[in-house]
Amino acid sequence: MKNIKEINIKEYLADREIYPTIERPTYGMFNSPLRNEKEPSFKVDYSKNLWYDFGLGKGGSIIDLVMQLEQCTLAEAMSKLENQTSFSFHRPTTPNYNQSSIETTSIKPLQNNNLLNYIQFKRHINIDIAKAFCSEVHYTINGKPFYAIGFQSDAGGWELRNEYFKGGVSPKGIKTIDNDSTSCLLFEGFMDMLAYCTLKNISKLTVNIIVLNSVHNIKHAEQFLQTHKTIHCFLDNDNSGKRTLETVKRLGVETIDHSEFYRNYKDLNEYLIDSKIKL
Repeated sequence: MKNIKEINIKEYLADREIYPTIERPTYGMFNSPLRNEKEPSFKVDYSKNLWYDFGLGKGGSIIDLVMQLEQCTLAEAMSKLENQTSFSFHRPTTPNYNQSSIETTSIKPLQNNNLLNYIQFKRHINIDIAKAFCSEVHYTINGKPFYAIGFQSDAGGWELRNEYFKGGVSPKGIKTIDNDSTSCLLFEGFMDMLAYCTLKNISKLTVNIIVLNSVHNIKHAEQFLQTHKTIHCFLDNDNSGKRTLETVKRLGVETIDHSEFYRNYKDLNEYLIDSKIKL
């Protein structure tokens, strides 16, 4: 049970597309995944790897969290977590994991069958489109080897994704693709950009692109955004996405919100997954 309890809660939540609203070196505040709320009152202590929901007055380990999220027994929660950590490239099961502990060992064209199956059958992204924009990144975490789909930022860092891990290699930052256009498409994450290209069936873009890689990077994108006549926003349908949209609107550039197109979904990739498009 000790090893199971060491599974990183922050990374577990990230796999469920749940991210901190307030980030501090030793803890993060989240909108509770256990109930609906507008102000974050769900705390994850990174150093102790424990959570506490102030609204419910409940907290505990990763096992307690899974029991609450899945409404399951202790034995069922442990079984779910054991199964989740049985793969060769799962997230590191240690609360000491941080981005500085990741070291890239090689970058190559996207070709690993596990990654191709993940991008096609789990994310419903066209493989040729994924290969056009992404790489296969091999890396180590605390000396252990892993591999993932990599998307490089302008700063030279990498966003890393596979079926069991979501993380990155510093330096993190935005990704811009400049095609000398007066229009710009704005995405929160690169999976949404790939989803857009899949929906449009294009592997070569003619408009400009910004992928934030985190809504916290919006300030770093403002200068590039302000060089355009029109900004097309494909942001998440959550509070962070709405706040980011309002920030963009204040730039004084014509801003078109496309989130209504996938209003019943969290983001564009989730819409694509549910759209049953045959790839």
